[in-house]
Amino acid sequence: MKLLVTGAAGFIGSTYVRVVLDARPDDDLAVLDKLTYAGRRENLAEVEGRITFIEGAIEDPRVVREAMEGCDAVVNFAAESHVDRSIADQDVFARTHVIGTSVLLDATRELGVSRYVQVSTDEVYGSIEEGSFTETSPLNPSSPYSATKAAGDLLVSAHVHTYGIEALICRGSNNYGPRQYPEKLIPLCVLNALAGDHLPVYGDGRQVRNWLYAEDFSRAIDTVLQKGEPGQAYNVGGPDEEENIEVVRRILELTGRDDSLIEHVTDRPGHDRRYSLSSDKVRKLGWEPLTRFADGLPRTVDWYRDNEWWWEPIRSGEYREYYERHYGRSLR
Repeated sequence: MKLLVTGAAGFIGSTYVRVVLDARPDDDLAVLDKLTYAGRRENLAEVEGRITFIEGAIEDPRVVREAMEGCDAVVNFAAESHVDRSIADQDVFARTHVIGTSVLLDATRELGVSRYVQVSTDEVYGSIEEGSFTETSPLNPSSPYSATKAAGDLLVSAHVHTYGIEALICRGSNNYGPRQYPEKLIPLCVLNALAGDHLPVYGDGRQVRNWLYAEDFSRAIDTVLQKGEPGQAYNVGGPDEEENIEVVRRILELTGRDDSLIEHVTDRPGHDRRYSLSSDKVRKLGWEPLTRFADGLPRTVDWYRDNEWWWEPIRSGEYREYYERHYGRSLR
């Protein structure tokens, strides 16, 4: 298979590239990434000689067509992924998630690419107090991030119905694991704890998330690529739910710190209380999660502890300025 992976220098995209090359070393992988603040060539360092890297944006039709030429399939990870940043400035989210998706779908149709997978999020469904969302649940996004992701999903469905392309959607719950940019809860708290810094927790911290190890999500996406039914969406939920505050306390325990470092901060606007996905549909394709949260979190903490070379340049750069603006305090 010749495969184009967009957004492949990001957290989940780079994880997917490694999973695919481990499973199918003879696949021909081209990767397209804009290399924004969260897209880093370092994430692909160990597979650099086995991929063709193209720097560019999915909103650029010329770059997309050149990258997609001759490909059998496309998996689109390209995204602006941080809800807080979408609240501050939604324009880039709309460009990437809506215009970028439109450009990719047009090229998929015009070049006759056999398969297209849109990587999406549980946040398009909004919050749920009990039970779990299924693929037939209505879309009810709460933030500019999730609204633009939902718009991209709807474009995919429209292209299936209007043009007959073989496209699918894969929606994941909260991912975690190595190489996640430290604006997200787990890596932010791990690095702050290692530095002896305060750990900011929104509101009471009782928000519930369905935690999914990135390698498990990557295997699910690849299962959908190979076995999914065109025109269908597939939810991929993690095996464990946990309140954010309990995740933070566990991180403190794993890093040898105590609860005095927890700092409750003003909750973000429109913060969803609970996410939960039913994975019954994707399980019928043969997928199941292999990593429980009790195992994946210590593994993740150990990776950040052992790979200061990866995160130190982040904490000394643009991220430091963002953190100070957002939380009103400096990093140590």
